[in-house]
Amino acid sequence: MSNIAAIFSTPGYKALIAYLTVGYPNIETTQEAAAVLSADGCDIIELGIPFSDPLADGVTIQKAS
Repeated sequence: MSNIAAIFSTPGYKALIAYLTVGYPNIETTQEAAAVLSADGCDIIELGIPFSDPLADGVTIQKAS
């Protein structure tokens, strides 16, 4: 958690935060995408757990779930 706090405490810094739906299109792709994002400077990767009724999410996340 201290790494996350450090990202948001840097004045003027714009954090890159990515969202991945775990298992879309398959678990191997999720793992590869997370590794690439991390290696290429993504500050935070949010891993979303798919569920059957993602009404509060946008269309892209709904389709991925």
